[in-house]
Amino acid sequence: KVDDEGSVTLRYWRDFSEYFLTGLCHLPSTAEVIEVEALSPAELANLLLSAPPMQGGEYLSQEVLLSIWHALEMWVEEAVSQEGGLTPFLHKQAPKWHQVGRICFHLAENKNDEFRPFAFLATYAAGLKDSGQIRFLPLGRALKEYAGAQNNARLIKLLEPIQQAMETCSWVKELVDTGGIYKPMAWSPAQAYQFLQSVEALEASGLMVRLPDWWKKRTRPQVSVTLDATKQSSIGMQAMLHFDVKMALGDDAMTEEEMYALLEEEDNLVFFKGQWVEVDHEKLQQAIQHWNTLKDEMQDGEISFIQGMRLLAGASVDLKQDDLTEQERQWSHIHAGETLKEILQGLRDPGRLRDRPLDHGLQATLRPYQQDGLAWLHFLTKLGLGACLADDMGLGKTIQVLALLLHYQQNTPGDEYNPSLLVLPASLLGNWKDEARKFTPSLRLLFLHPSETSKKKLLQIAEEPDEYLEECDLVVTTYAMLTRQEWLSTVDWNLAILDEAQAIKNPGTQQSKASKNLFANARIILTGTPVENRLGDLWSLFDFINPGLLGSATVFKKFVKQLEQRTSDQFAPLRQLVSPYILRRMKTDPTIISDLPDKTETTRYCHLTSQQVKLYQHVVKSMKRTLKKEEGIARRGLVFQFLLRLKQICNHPSQLTGDGDFLPQHSGKFLRLTEICEELAARQEKVLVFTQFREVIKALEKHLVTIFQRRGLILHGGTSVKKRKGLVAEFQQPDGPPFFILSLKAGGTGLTLTEANHVIHFDRWWNPAVENQATDRAFRIGQKRNVLVHKFVTQGTVEERIDQMIREKQHLANEILSESDEINVTELSDDELLNLVQLDVNRATK
Repeated sequence: KVDDEGSVTLRYWRDFSEYFLTGLCHLPSTAEVIEVEALSPAELANLLLSAPPMQGGEYLSQEVLLSIWHALEMWVEEAVSQEGGLTPFLHKQAPKWHQVGRICFHLAENKNDEFRPFAFLATYAAGLKDSGQIRFLPLGRALKEYAGAQNNARLIKLLEPIQQAMETCSWVKELVDTGGIYKPMAWSPAQAYQFLQSVEALEASGLMVRLPDWWKKRTRPQVSVTLDATKQSSIGMQAMLHFDVKMALGDDAMTEEEMYALLEEEDNLVFFKGQWVEVDHEKLQQAIQHWNTLKDEMQDGEISFIQGMRLLAGASVDLKQDDLTEQERQWSHIHAGETLKEILQGLRDPGRLRDRPLDHGLQATLRPYQQDGLAWLHFLTKLGLGACLADDMGLGKTIQVLALLLHYQQNTPGDEYNPSLLVLPASLLGNWKDEARKFTPSLRLLFLHPSETSKKKLLQIAEEPDEYLEECDLVVTTYAMLTRQEWLSTVDWNLAILDEAQAIKNPGTQQSKASKNLFANARIILTGTPVENRLGDLWSLFDFINPGLLGSATVFKKFVKQLEQRTSDQFAPLRQLVSPYILRRMKTDPTIISDLPDKTETTRYCHLTSQQVKLYQHVVKSMKRTLKKEEGIARRGLVFQFLLRLKQICNHPSQLTGDGDFLPQHSGKFLRLTEICEELAARQEKVLVFTQFREVIKALEKHLVTIFQRRGLILHGGTSVKKRKGLVAEFQQPDGPPFFILSLKAGGTGLTLTEANHVIHFDRWWNPAVENQATDRAFRIGQKRNVLVHKFVTQGTVEERIDQMIREKQHLANEILSESDEINVTELSDDELLNLVQLDVNRATK
């Protein structure tokens, strides 16, 4: 039993396990090979839609669910062999599983009786047939057999579930009192429906239930709501959709007269048009009233695109509390009309959009998935809808966007053509400039940044923007410049594009507000990290690409709380609402890219030297004394300072003392670096070394020069944007420098360094996403060799304990992980902090 209270993720996996257990219980007890009937594609798709946001949720797919299913089969098969068979295994793991010797209530059709068209029979499972199926006998037979053998104890155990059912179902008590339970009975539709409504309670009492096959797939009269677009050429968030309400029975339309004829029937089971139909008069009436009221509120039978998308996703029009309960929704069916259906199919399946090439003139050959991405971006932006291209780092988001811009340049009439705007971090300016020059040389780029354009010209552009915009296709600027160049928010851009869009995940920042003030026909965001698994980030990003779709921040928070309280398909409405506008492909997916080599990550443990031990213990003692004196903001600042000192000591004592010696023998990490790089030098392989401390870079460079006997390269926040390009080009030469030392913040994104097949994280940022971004400088398209990632961790120190939290996702880690996955240790209590930083001398020293 898993205590899933408060954890929607645990609840989700518990429900998945129950699907498996249900199928397992249906296997014959003699089964030697455990092969549980797998979930259907429709059931798997529903499970994916229902998945709550979770860490790693972007990897969830039907294939992954099936692999987990098969892993459960293998585990059960091994456990069954140890337990001595399936029956003892299920008795131990699923104690409610008792088929043999259990009573079963059967309901069947009695077609020869017009007034009592159903039949009821109570049986008991007397054993198994040779085929492994259960052998059912009338319940009255059990009374004779058990009474004859004077086996009252067994008879009492057999009848116990009926006794329990009598407590919750009055009709069962009536059957027992009258003796009707021991003989076949003909039933009216009302009696049959009473039985059908009691199935859950009967099974909870320990009874088995057998029903007609049509009940599981029963047809209900429903309110059929159709949403459609009048044309496909342009939709946008402000468009209106046609809103139509009719009545239907399955896929067949019903007239109003037929519907009201059904409602006039007294029974809840009605034989209608050759089939048994369930009619819950109250819920159906409520559904009819709800949708008719909503239709009356619509203007000229139309609903906004945003409201329509919410309804199709299973949410309410305003994302607030819906008038219909989850049960009442079963009496409604909302679907897209032909035009809107075609649009949504294109959004969800980019492969079907690749009907004609869109990359004419591109100086490169796009991979198939990149062609799909280009077609998808073009499809959305032509409709006026926002798009989130969330491909893994290294899959070529830049070239897909450049191909899109080139297509617009070549295929838009001059009087309709407007330039586009690209906003990005300053570190990516050179990357976009180079790729545009290489792949789309005809695109005219205008850079609004001092590293590319003089301050004098920037002033001239701000004074006469129209003059300069006439001569360009793409204006490129940074998030910082966006807040200074106010005129950018007065231009009608064709596309407004944000690269590394996590920069606006905090809606309260100036750059987020400035980005959302831009005017454009359509908006695009690019990010290499999954956005659908972080609800706060998700809202802010969608507030840019499709404003209003997720409501205000306050409404969205309440909407998420409602989803968490749902008993089924918890997050399906949210996922269906946002998924059409997110395209995410991962390079680990062989169907996306099959020629990318493997990446192996390994933790390289390091020891402390005697000098490091002495300094480390001194800082911990000082921290213990100081914590007692401070609190609030002052305490948090001091905690951060002490942790910084401890991390510096783990790197090298001289990094803290500032004496400038940096002797390798005084640092366990320097000694470990020596061991690894001596081997790389012998094999003539290249390496990237990442550190978060700029002050240690020079010492690392000096040390590595002695190992490789060649100079290397360094890059940090003080390296100019112009110089970065030259450093990358030099390193990428086959005979270029053997090592490249980079500060994590300055070199962790936007660089392609595939000449290296080793990555060393000299010190840890304690944020897996940031480290992965840095690693992807080498592990990306163009890499021909396997990449080995070395993560340095000093044993017995704070480094090892936080690394363990991240890897094992322990309870403490969950409490101190902030929304960005950054370890937030400043909020821990004094005792927790001291336990975290306490030195384990035995582990820290050799």
